[in-house]
Formats: sequence, structure tokens, C-alpha cells
Amino acid sequence: MNIRRGLIYTACFIAGAVSFGVAQSGYPPLEVLLSASQTTIGQDITYPPGKAKITAAIVTMQPGEKTGRHRHEAPLFAMILEGEVSLDYGNGVTRYFKKGDTFLEAFQTSHEGTNTGDQPVRILVVFAGSDSVKNTIMEP
Repeated sequence: MNIRRGLIYTACFIAGAVSFGVAQSGYPPLEVLLSASQTTIGQDITYPPGKAKITAAIVTMQPGEKTGRHRHEAPLFAMILEGEVSLDYGNGVTRYFKKGDTFLEAFQTSHEGTNTGDQPVRILVVFAGSDSVKNTIMEP
């Protein structure tokens, strides 16, 4: 069974357990951080071809620091652990996120992040990628 299918089965089991009250009789309580099928700019989630590969990381940016223009080739879950960040997608589309916010980042779309706060921003990112694509591609 590939990782993606295993994650789907696990999610379905947990959802079923919660729906039928099994979680109340032994399964720990769940705090759903995010359940979505579209990115922050309204794109439907699709997975890249190839063998599934999950990558989790923490991005740390200092006040005023920018990521540089880049794009992601795989779906990406993000949670702001500390600080705040703005994401500029071009054409006047900017989104702002602060500590505790979660979102599915745009993919295959050029954007740039900026730490807009006065303290470091730390972002937990989890890519649902594959062995056939890079998670992040920097642009000129």
C-alpha cells in the first residue's frame, strides 16, 4: 500500500471512529487543525505523479526577511507556530497569517512570503509530494 492510500485509509478510519463515537470509548480526542480540499487561493488539491513522499519541516524567517519568489510542485499544509507572515501571489492577491493559523499553500503558483512581524516567524510545513517532483522551486 502506498503512503497516500495509507493516509487516506487512516483518515477514513479516524473520521469513522469519531462519527460513530468510538473515539469516546478509547481513542484519544482529536483536534482537527485543517480539513480542506482547496488551497488558500482556491485551487483544488491534486497530487503529483510518482511514489508518494511526505516531507515535514520548519521554516524560520527573521523580521522583514523574504523567501524570494518561488512555487511548490506538491500540496503543502502549513501552520504558523510563531509570528506572522504575508504571502504575495501577485496581481494584488496577498494573504496574511499569524500564530495558530493553518492553511493549504498554493502550488504551481509563483508567490513570495515576508515576515511582517517584529519577531521570528516559524512555520511547520508538510509537503504531500512524490519522488518525481521538487517540493519548492526558486524563481529568478
